[in-house]
Amino acid sequence: MDTRYVGIADLTEVPPVAVVIDVMRAFTVAAWAFARGAERIVLAESLDEALALKARHPGWVAIKDGPPAPGFDTVNSPGMLRSMDLRGRTVVQKTTAGTVGALAVKDASLVLCAGFVVAEATALLLRSRACDAVTFVVTGEEGRAEEDLACAQYIALRAADGAPAGAPEQAAPFLHRAATSRAAGELATGVRAGVHPDDVALCLERDRFPFAMVASRDAGEEAGVDAGVMTLRAFEVPVAQAEDV
Repeated sequence: MDTRYVGIADLTEVPPVAVVIDVMRAFTVAAWAFARGAERIVLAESLDEALALKARHPGWVAIKDGPPAPGFDTVNSPGMLRSMDLRGRTVVQKTTAGTVGALAVKDASLVLCAGFVVAEATALLLRSRACDAVTFVVTGEEGRAEEDLACAQYIALRAADGAPAGAPEQAAPFLHRAATSRAAGELATGVRAGVHPDDVALCLERDRFPFAMVASRDAGEEAGVDAGVMTLRAFEVPVAQAEDV
């Protein structure tokens, strides 16, 4: 598999397959939202758009980076989100890096959003689709975020590896890089707002969830979904299918 790792600003053309990485914390939060029962996640272009979507659909749950703000139900923290009941709900998410990265590649044929919590499922889906070339979008720190790059490289390794599951010793160096990253330090020391004490640990839980997360533009055919919005959905990959590819 031919892989490349780029920041959002380095995307000069639409890649055929894009894996957008935001470990701390957008796509860890997204995975937790699905685990708590969310049906879909709408990725908003701006805070204003997120609030407008929430206004049109009062039953939706709106999430943003940073401190709490009027109109938003919670913040971009897996530690805070894990106690919410989101069964059957639509979530609207706007973050500084992750959602921006996903929207930057919205015209790609396949867009996956990932963190360590869905690493294996993401790798399995790439293998099942026989993806020859994959662009990993490293969203944090203008493409230099060590936790995102480490996760991207780990998923690429697992996608190329035919082994049924990643051994702990295989993942350890990648997780160590993420654990000692600038973002982890800022979350642990309270530099960033809207943080739960468990956020870093939750972001480093490898393969916590058995699904990948696929983003695509909605046609607006489904009730309650606005046409043209970028929507993220959980996608379970049958292990046998992935291993047969």
